[in-house]
Amino acid sequence: MAGIIKTSINLNAIPKDKIIQGKKGKYLPITITVNDEPDQFGNQGPVVVDQTKEERDAKAPKTYLGNCKVVWTNGTFPDRIPYDGAAAPPPKVEKQEEDLPF
Repeated sequence: MAGIIKTSINLNAIPKDKIIQGKKGKYLPITITVNDEPDQFGNQGPVVVDQTKEERDAKAPKTYLGNCKVVWTNGTFPDRIPYDGAAAPPPKVEKQEEDLPF
């Protein structure tokens, strides 16, 4: 585990048309953004309802559900996991010590 993010969301802000009926229940696709610096209230990022590509292209306003805080980390952040045919992130290259005398 690389970290724990704590958040709460405003259930009244959930747009009913964004709820997806799945095999095991109802789901709301969300996005949590973790910023480098906290805001004036100590929050490290917003929690928003996912947007479709069309909504993003049209610059539709985001539906904010709440904020998040990182409450624990081991000092690393996990790599992006590819999905929907997206390319995998490049492999990590560790710096190697050179064996040259000059």
